[in-house]
Amino acid sequence: MKRNGIDYDRTGEGEPLVLLHGTGGSRRHWRPVIDTLAGHHDVIAPDLPGHGESDAPPPHGDHSPVGYAARLADFLDELGFASAHVAGDSVGGWTALELAKLGKARSVTAIAPAGLWARQDPWRCVIKLWANYHLGRLTRPLVHQALKSETGRARLLRGTVAKPLNLTEAEARDVIETYSATPTFTTHLAHTRRGRFEGGAAIDVPVTVAWGDEEKLIPLSARRDDELPAHTATVTLTGCGHVPFWDDPGQVVKTILTTTARAHPASRSEAPSLPS
Repeated sequence: MKRNGIDYDRTGEGEPLVLLHGTGGSRRHWRPVIDTLAGHHDVIAPDLPGHGESDAPPPHGDHSPVGYAARLADFLDELGFASAHVAGDSVGGWTALELAKLGKARSVTAIAPAGLWARQDPWRCVIKLWANYHLGRLTRPLVHQALKSETGRARLLRGTVAKPLNLTEAEARDVIETYSATPTFTTHLAHTRRGRFEGGAAIDVPVTVAWGDEEKLIPLSARRDDELPAHTATVTLTGCGHVPFWDDPGQVVKTILTTTARAHPASRSEAPSLPS
């Protein structure tokens, strides 16, 4: 389905929950957790602008999470939602926080969020993302062959997920091919690197920031909380990497549902039962 140039999947019933992937990803990253989340929410999983099947921002448009949030705010309006719960990974987490600043989020779960660095994206992150993108394009036949073996998948994905062998060959190929095929990748990386998340202190909805204890992309120095609201909850996803959906779907689901339930503290008896 497509609205306002945003391609998306939708399933489930309940309050709306929007799931946002990271740089070079697609809505398919959420597949390990969507079915469970759909038992509690009306789940909407879009491709970010310029990613997957979604249209790119206009020429000279904003390819950063600030620009993405503005597009997604319009997208929610077209769906008939004044606001929705939002969960995002990496750049998707930053975008979720920007949606909260716009008053479009009922709660935010930011998993390994980008944008919490002091001034701009650390060169360590930028170089790693840039190298993975270009090497993936240059060595595509070799990558396909490597993914056929467990050893190859482990080596190619270990910086992204903590448990690469939890992905099938087809899933691993989709992750890598989608990343290297993102048409707006270099522009997005340049726009994202120049900024940071700012002005979040006034966010008045529940916010959770979750970090995998095997996070290998975003260094500790880029996990600041100075621009987050004081009520932000910080949790650790045990045994998880930067993209944790395959590492431990249950932990990811529990973190999101715990956050969405906090949006209604007066109705704890009606809160959804959380998976163990």
